[in-house]
Amino acid sequence: MLAKVRSQETCDPLCMIIYACCDGSPELVLQLCGGQGLPIVVEIIRTASLVGFGEEWLKLLLSRICLEDIYFPPLFSRIHGVGSYCENGEEIDLSCNPFLTEQAYLLNILSEILNERLKEITILNDFALCIFGIFKKAAEAFEFGSRAESRLPTGFAVIDVLGYSLTILRDVCANNGGVGIDKNLVDVVDSLLSSGLLDSLLCVLRGLEPPQTIRKAMNQAGNQEATTSYSPKVCPYKGFRRDLVAVIGNCAYRRKHVQDDIRQKNGMLLMLQQCVTDEDNPFLREWGIWSMRNLLEGNSENQQAVAELEIQGSVDMPELTGLGLKVEVDQNTRLAKLVNIT
Repeated sequence: MLAKVRSQETCDPLCMIIYACCDGSPELVLQLCGGQGLPIVVEIIRTASLVGFGEEWLKLLLSRICLEDIYFPPLFSRIHGVGSYCENGEEIDLSCNPFLTEQAYLLNILSEILNERLKEITILNDFALCIFGIFKKAAEAFEFGSRAESRLPTGFAVIDVLGYSLTILRDVCANNGGVGIDKNLVDVVDSLLSSGLLDSLLCVLRGLEPPQTIRKAMNQAGNQEATTSYSPKVCPYKGFRRDLVAVIGNCAYRRKHVQDDIRQKNGMLLMLQQCVTDEDNPFLREWGIWSMRNLLEGNSENQQAVAELEIQGSVDMPELTGLGLKVEVDQNTRLAKLVNIT
């Protein structure tokens, strides 16, 4: 009953009391996340998603339950069950709505916690795999037909779930050997890779239209054939492409088998194409350069593959034309050079 009171003034102290009672007591955490206790946590999340929270007790509680213990999957699933009925008790058809706003809110909070405590939390393998499963389900449910109008949160549950699951995966893959992973334990990143993480990310990235800078150059060159060869899929929120590239780049950090895998999957050129500016993806260029640095470090095969890439042609950019310059390709060396046209 207390958890259903939609008020910060009630929610904050309730979280404090529950956290204080459960801290250091696995038995009480088990009771809290059991059949009778879990609805309380669900209602707390629902309340916080409506009115917010003023203190850090909610984050501490969710960190204890979801990141430091094994109860994220049942909590995430139970939220959907609570949201399947409206206030008058009538059941809502969720077949076309795979995620609810409260689930996106939970992922948002967990993403914040993980980013703030990146060096402190040991990521559990089951948690990482569950997040990857959520990402795949969200990617399958969204049609990628609406161009991004805002950053996260967008207000659309499936898009926000897609985005926050991706930012969590980015931070899970942030450090060599996984975030906080004991070398005697399974590498969470390798576990994700074995489950198809890299294939999924590259598939989604290939399916998107090219970055804005490349699209502009293709249109100015009148290359209609190249333009239409791309899928019409677009970024569902501002920063989606950047987040995809960030996860791939973090996975490749000092992991030669990932470096090799990306080359063998013909991903080197694809990743090079992300080293450009894009208004819909702030810091895409920086993440693209970081990713290429990780793909090339200590990998002579990848370095050779990039060195053997040839410039196929050039396009006239208004920015260069305004300076009295244009790009030409030397037919012998296949290298680009700037030529003064004034």
